[in-house]
Amino acid sequence: MPTVDVYNLNREPIGKQDLNGDVFDVEVREHLFHEVVRAQLAARRAGTAKTKGRSEINGSRKKLYRQKGTGNARAGDKKSNTRVGGGTAFGPTPRSYEMKVNKKIRRAAICAALSRRQQEGALVVVDNFELSEVKTRQVVDALARFEASKALIIDAPNEHLALSARNLQRSNYLAVDGLNVYDILRHDTLLVTQRAVEAIEGRLAR
Repeated sequence: MPTVDVYNLNREPIGKQDLNGDVFDVEVREHLFHEVVRAQLAARRAGTAKTKGRSEINGSRKKLYRQKGTGNARAGDKKSNTRVGGGTAFGPTPRSYEMKVNKKIRRAAICAALSRRQQEGALVVVDNFELSEVKTRQVVDALARFEASKALIIDAPNEHLALSARNLQRSNYLAVDGLNVYDILRHDTLLVTQRAVEAIEGRLAR
């Protein structure tokens, strides 16, 4: 069971936090990252790309001119795929890019991603991230004190923090319910509140 320091927003250590080893100290299996992140990114695709085939183009199906004797290449109707304004051959049609990943794999991948950041020393636990007002500068200053230029701030639903962090260029806020592998891996530091740690362990611990 790993133990980490708990800080306040001034980066002053104020205690210790025991982390659940089943969530924050498991074997890192990178093939899980590939499977889950690939499915996440595929699910973001709209799948609405569409072009018209020759049967969907408006126009006459009459042969453009006689087969022989004109000096032109043989031609069928003007909706042919080889003519300007004609249909597209083998064009995209609406489809779903969804890839099925079962719950056990998804849970194992999130635990592995959290464990990697914990083992790297890139998991920082703070007592809370309460802001008196919606102010991006307060979040920027707090991240600067932790030397976290590209951080993922994880907390329970926190409206002031969510609104204050939405303009950050390299860092993001994420509620525990939205925890996912892709966001964990694309940020160098995880800044997690104590109540978020408890919520994560309650959700993922066996």
